[in-house]
Amino acid sequence: MIGPGQALKVLLGGVAAAVSLVPAGAADPRPATPAPAMSAPMPEALPNTAGAVRVNLSETVHPDYRDAVLKVVKQPTVSTRATAPAVICTVSMYEWLFEHPDRVALAWQRLKVPAVPIADTGNGSFAWADDNGSEVVWRSVGTFADGLVWYATGKVKPSLATPSVPVKAVAVLTRHQKAAKEGVAAFSTSVQVYIHSDSRAAALALRVLGATTPKVAEQGAEQFLEFFNGIADYVQKHPTKADALLAPAKK
Repeated sequence: MIGPGQALKVLLGGVAAAVSLVPAGAADPRPATPAPAMSAPMPEALPNTAGAVRVNLSETVHPDYRDAVLKVVKQPTVSTRATAPAVICTVSMYEWLFEHPDRVALAWQRLKVPAVPIADTGNGSFAWADDNGSEVVWRSVGTFADGLVWYATGKVKPSLATPSVPVKAVAVLTRHQKAAKEGVAAFSTSVQVYIHSDSRAAALALRVLGATTPKVAEQGAEQFLEFFNGIADYVQKHPTKADALLAPAKK
């Protein structure tokens, strides 16, 4: 089981992980013998399994990012969706966690759960990098009544020996409140994820993973939600520990 702190890497790198299975310099993993005339070519992208976005992105997303977001959503290489089990949390705290993923990652580390450090790079932007050369930057580019839209760009390298895969991703997060009382609510949270890559390596990876790709992406989306919900559940059950758990890193 991958630690919750690595959820964002799984989310953006589900397809890229398959690159490690493709030999360096490979032109195509399919057999060299000609396929039968009636055989259909392997897809460059998988069917959209995230479903239609229920919010109007043209109105929700900031104009500076609107075209890029719409392109990813309309032409995803891989897409998926996931819904988390209901979690009870103070409304203000739950919303704060999604605005501070760097503190969430730090909280997992303080709970002795391995987590990829996330950096607050200012102006609402966040970033992570790993020793393999992966680098991803993301930010909230729009909000709506029950959620928000994240847009991410970067590259993912499953290992030092594999090529990097450029990725762009959109995550549409919906947080439905149930039974709200005195500032506390039960949240039913879901996410729709759309990942796009023009990389040839990503196309080869799709052919390697085949039918398992949607499952890999779905697991990444589930862990993305657990990344936040796990800490939300912990601080709700241990309110006296919340301040120390979510405090900024000591300099």
